[in-house]
Amino acid sequence: MLRFIATILLLASFNLPAADNAIEVTRTPAPEGAEVYFIEPTDGATVPTTFTVKFGLRNMGVAPAGTDKAATGHHHLLIDQELPALDRPMGGDIMHFGGGQTETEVTLEPGEHDLRLIVGDKNHVPHDPPIYSEQITVTVVE
Repeated sequence: MLRFIATILLLASFNLPAADNAIEVTRTPAPEGAEVYFIEPTDGATVPTTFTVKFGLRNMGVAPAGTDKAATGHHHLLIDQELPALDRPMGGDIMHFGGGQTETEVTLEPGEHDLRLIVGDKNHVPHDPPIYSEQITVTVVE
């Protein structure tokens, strides 16, 4: 019986994709001159523990996730994080605004925090080339 189970597991493993290329992703072309930026807060701002973040986008439109329309995307907010992998869908550790939102309220602990925006396509994958903002730093005070 153990030999049978081992044989089944061995045969099944031949059909598994390699971890490196398990996800085949086609990146959406970015419109020329597309730019994402912070309307508010500005770099170096001092903000309360709960504050509003407003997203800006030039030379392309905002559309909810899943919308298959050229020259559109939706916002993702990184807080105290490096840029994600640019060749796959962005993970759950990044704030997604898949409804097409252009602002949000954020609550952070007091101290300095780095913020960056990145635009994702209908599948949460960064465009090609990726559209991301300059990183800004805010100081949160109680």
